[in-house]
Amino acid sequence: MKGIIATIRIKPGTAADFEKVFLELRAAVHANEPGNKLYDIFRSDEENAYMIMEQYVDQDSMDAHGKSEHFRTIGAKMGPFMAGPPEIKRLDMVE
Repeated sequence: MKGIIATIRIKPGTAADFEKVFLELRAAVHANEPGNKLYDIFRSDEENAYMIMEQYVDQDSMDAHGKSEHFRTIGAKMGPFMAGPPEIKRLDMVE
Protein backbone atom coordinates (compact mmCIF):
# COMPACT_ATOMS: atom_id res chain seq x y z
CA MET A 1 0.00 0.00 0.00
CA LYS A 2 1.04 3.55 -0.71
CA GLY A 3 -0.03 6.66 1.15
CA ILE A 4 0.09 10.39 0.97
CA ILE A 5 -0.41 13.02 3.62
CA ALA A 6 -0.78 16.47 2.11
CA THR A 7 -0.90 19.69 4.07
CA ILE A 8 -2.80 22.45 2.32
CA ARG A 9 -2.86 26.00 3.61
CA ILE A 10 -5.64 28.23 2.37
CA LYS A 11 -6.23 31.96 2.20
CA PRO A 12 -8.17 33.35 5.16
CA GLY A 13 -11.92 33.52 4.54
CA THR A 14 -11.99 30.83 1.85
CA ALA A 15 -12.64 27.71 3.97
CA ALA A 16 -16.25 27.10 2.90
CA ASP A 17 -15.44 27.41 -0.80
CA PHE A 18 -12.30 25.30 -0.51
CA GLU A 19 -14.14 22.54 1.38
CA LYS A 20 -16.95 22.49 -1.19
CA VAL A 21 -14.50 21.95 -4.05
CA PHE A 22 -12.53 19.33 -2.14
CA LEU A 23 -15.70 17.36 -1.36
CA GLU A 24 -16.53 17.41 -5.08
CA LEU A 25 -13.08 15.99 -5.81
CA ARG A 26 -13.41 13.38 -3.06
CA ALA A 27 -16.69 12.16 -4.57
CA ALA A 28 -15.06 11.85 -8.00
CA VAL A 29 -12.08 9.94 -6.56
CA HIS A 30 -14.36 7.51 -4.70
CA ALA A 31 -16.48 6.98 -7.83
CA ASN A 32 -13.68 6.58 -10.37
CA GLU A 33 -10.55 5.21 -8.68
CA PRO A 34 -10.88 1.58 -7.59
CA GLY A 35 -7.24 1.59 -6.44
CA ASN A 36 -7.92 4.36 -3.95
CA LYS A 37 -8.83 3.16 -0.45
CA LEU A 38 -8.83 6.48 1.43
CA TYR A 39 -9.21 10.07 0.28
CA ASP A 40 -10.36 12.34 3.08
CA ILE A 41 -9.85 15.84 4.38
CA PHE A 42 -9.32 16.94 7.97
CA ARG A 43 -9.16 20.43 9.43
CA SER A 44 -5.79 20.95 11.06
CA ASP A 45 -5.25 22.53 14.46
CA GLU A 46 -3.21 25.08 12.50
CA GLU A 47 -5.42 27.97 11.37
CA ASN A 48 -6.36 27.90 7.67
CA ALA A 49 -4.75 24.50 7.13
CA TYR A 50 -6.05 21.08 6.15
CA MET A 51 -4.57 17.60 6.05
CA ILE A 52 -5.48 15.30 3.18
CA MET A 53 -4.99 11.58 3.82
CA GLU A 54 -4.78 9.26 0.85
CA GLN A 55 -4.21 5.52 0.52
CA TYR A 56 -3.70 3.51 -2.67
CA VAL A 57 -3.32 -0.20 -3.30
CA ASP A 58 -0.11 0.35 -5.28
CA GLN A 59 2.09 2.88 -7.07
CA ASP A 60 0.14 2.55 -10.33
CA SER A 61 -3.07 3.55 -8.54
CA MET A 62 -1.33 6.53 -6.96
CA ASP A 63 0.06 7.59 -10.34
CA ALA A 64 -3.35 7.19 -11.99
CA HIS A 65 -4.87 9.55 -9.44
CA GLY A 66 -2.51 12.37 -10.35
CA LYS A 67 -3.15 11.86 -14.07
CA SER A 68 -6.93 11.56 -13.81
CA GLU A 69 -9.16 14.07 -15.55
CA HIS A 70 -11.18 14.73 -12.40
CA PHE A 71 -8.03 15.46 -10.37
CA ARG A 72 -6.75 17.89 -12.97
CA THR A 73 -10.05 19.71 -13.54
CA ILE A 74 -11.59 19.74 -10.07
CA GLY A 75 -8.21 20.07 -8.38
CA ALA A 76 -7.53 23.21 -10.42
CA LYS A 77 -10.63 24.79 -8.86
CA MET A 78 -8.91 24.66 -5.45
CA GLY A 79 -6.00 26.81 -6.65
CA PRO A 80 -7.60 30.23 -6.02
CA PHE A 81 -8.18 29.33 -2.36
CA MET A 82 -4.70 27.99 -1.64
CA ALA A 83 -2.05 30.11 0.08
CA GLY A 84 0.78 28.17 -1.57
CA PRO A 85 1.67 24.74 -2.91
CA PRO A 86 0.71 21.72 -0.82
CA GLU A 87 3.32 19.98 1.30
CA ILE A 88 3.32 16.33 0.23
CA LYS A 89 4.64 13.36 2.19
CA ARG A 90 4.69 10.04 0.35
CA LEU A 91 4.47 6.91 2.48
CA ASP A 92 4.95 3.15 2.16
CA MET A 93 2.81 1.02 4.44
CA VAL A 94 4.64 -1.41 6.68
CA GLU A 95 3.11 -4.82 6.08
